[in-house]
Amino acid sequence: MDSRTMDWTFLTEAARDPRTTGAVAPSGKALARALTDPVRALAPRPLTVLEAGAGTGAVTRALIPQLPPGSRLDVVEANPRFAGRLRRLVGTHPFLAGEPQRVRVHRSYVEDLPGEQRYDVIVSGLPLTNFTPGQVETIMARYLELLHPGGTLTYFAYRGTRQARALLSSRAEARRHHAVEEVMAAYRLRYATGRWSVWANLPPARVWQLRRPCRDAPGARDVLYDVTGARR
Repeated sequence: MDSRTMDWTFLTEAARDPRTTGAVAPSGKALARALTDPVRALAPRPLTVLEAGAGTGAVTRALIPQLPPGSRLDVVEANPRFAGRLRRLVGTHPFLAGEPQRVRVHRSYVEDLPGEQRYDVIVSGLPLTNFTPGQVETIMARYLELLHPGGTLTYFAYRGTRQARALLSSRAEARRHHAVEEVMAAYRLRYATGRWSVWANLPPARVWQLRRPCRDAPGARDVLYDVTGARR
C-alpha cells in the first residue's frame, strides 16, 4: 500500500475513533528507530517485547527484524481494521517464515491485556494526549505492572501540540490536555532515563524512555540524561 493511501487510512480512523488513533500518518523510519532503541541495546539475548497501539504497523515492521533469536513480540491494537492489517503483516513477513508464533497480535486495549506475561521492553504508540487524565494514569500504571523490574518503556509525543491546543481548542479541552501533561510529567520525574527529539518525522516528535526500577523502593529513580549525555 502506498503512503498516500496509508495517510488517508489514518485520517479516516482518527475521525472515526480518536480513542485508538492519534496520528494522521504512520511513524517515520527515524521515529521508529528511536522507539525501538532499547531492543537493539539489549540484544542479542532473547527478549519479551510489547508494542501497544501499533496502528498499521510502521513500528512493528522496524521491530520484527531486530528481535533476537528466541524472542517474543506481542502487538496490541484496539482498532479492528488496524488489527486485521497487523495480522496480515505478521502472516507474510519474511523474517517470520516458519515461526509466525514469535509475534502475536491482540485486538485489545493494553489495560485489558490478559495473562501474566512480563516484558523487557514496551513500545507505546498510544495517543495519550487524546485520553482523559484518569485513562492515562490507568495505562501508565499498567505499563509499569507489565514491565520486568529494570524493563524499559518508550513512548512519543508530537512536538508543539501544547501550543497548538492552547490556540485552537476550547478551554475545557486545553484543561484536559494540561492535566494529562501533569500526569505524564510525574511519571517522567520518577522513571525517565532519556529523551530524544526526532525532527525527521512528520510532525516532529519527542521520544521518552522510562525504566521500571530494579527495586521498587519509595522514590527510587534513575538519573535523566539527554542524547548528549548531559545530566538534566
